[in-house]
Amino acid sequence: MSEALSARGHEVHVVTYHLGQKLDSLPFQVHRIPNVPTYRKVSPGPTYQKIAILDILLAKKLLDLARQVDFDIIHAHHFEGLLVGLPVARLKRIPIVFDVHTLLSSELPHYSMGLSARTLRWLGNLIDRRLPRRADHIVSVTNLIREKLISEIGIDPRKITTVYGGVELAHFSTARAVPAQDIISPVLVYTGNLAPYQGIDLMLRAFRKVLDKRPDAKLKIVTHSSMEPYRDLVSALELRGQLTVTDADYFEIPDHLYSASIALNPRVYCDGLPLKLLNYMATGRPIVSFEGSAEALEHERSGLVVSNGDVDGFARAVLRLLDDPEFAGMLGQNAQSVVQEFFVWENSIRLLETIYDSLLSSRV
Repeated sequence: MSEALSARGHEVHVVTYHLGQKLDSLPFQVHRIPNVPTYRKVSPGPTYQKIAILDILLAKKLLDLARQVDFDIIHAHHFEGLLVGLPVARLKRIPIVFDVHTLLSSELPHYSMGLSARTLRWLGNLIDRRLPRRADHIVSVTNLIREKLISEIGIDPRKITTVYGGVELAHFSTARAVPAQDIISPVLVYTGNLAPYQGIDLMLRAFRKVLDKRPDAKLKIVTHSSMEPYRDLVSALELRGQLTVTDADYFEIPDHLYSASIALNPRVYCDGLPLKLLNYMATGRPIVSFEGSAEALEHERSGLVVSNGDVDGFARAVLRLLDDPEFAGMLGQNAQSVVQEFFVWENSIRLLETIYDSLLSSRV
């Protein structure tokens, strides 16, 4: 988003945490909080240290910057971005746009914070109802989130716009698919974190059923996360010989995707739009996904969509694609075409610009 905004002539400043890769020659400026040696967590989810220390530092960094730069808009990503950005926006009289990626009532219960899932769901619902409406405008990454904010929380529809995220098409076109004749065994691939909400256990169980029919199949998991929580399940399902887990940075992901036969999206429920799904589509991989996180897919046209939690159905869908490479290739090509038409950052930015212009004109 920052690159696309910069390409349209906007001056962009990114205020973020101390963690992350250092990149050279960026068209925008990155401002990081001071290093916090005791905090190295990059996996999703809140922690008490992040809320009590990192987010305070982030708010201070944003305020210090806002005193130096005459910002027109604060674009706040996710709830922590809004929580940090709101005080600065009000103090400096800057319009704030809330980019909502998911709803906390559905996400928080998946994290371990010393509280019960019921308590976390209640807390998430409370934040969902009180915090978003304080933004000057809300950008929703899916229509599902937009409809929930309108129908369940009562936010004015005129205040919410669905703006799909984009895919860096150039990045995902740098690699090339492995020629069919060079593929010895079919490879299924999953990329992303291994948080409980990702449905990793369901994917592993489905893979076991695939192996019962196609013992030559392999599963590659590309992740920064530890497989330790799934060690016993992998052992019980006797998957070790056919499962590989590899760590890779963002720049290596296209090669892993292009070397795979099928991409898997086992997340059962997602208010937002999994970025891994868009990455899969950008590389033209045939995809099997549970319906709860498949808003970008059309069943049997750009992917195979399976009822939530149906492990048998997930395995059957994988086997169907393995048995019909021509159909699988058609799904992959269609998915790639969808991304190229609807999930391009340049298109998203033009829509964002109309929102920014509207907020700025209302201040005059």
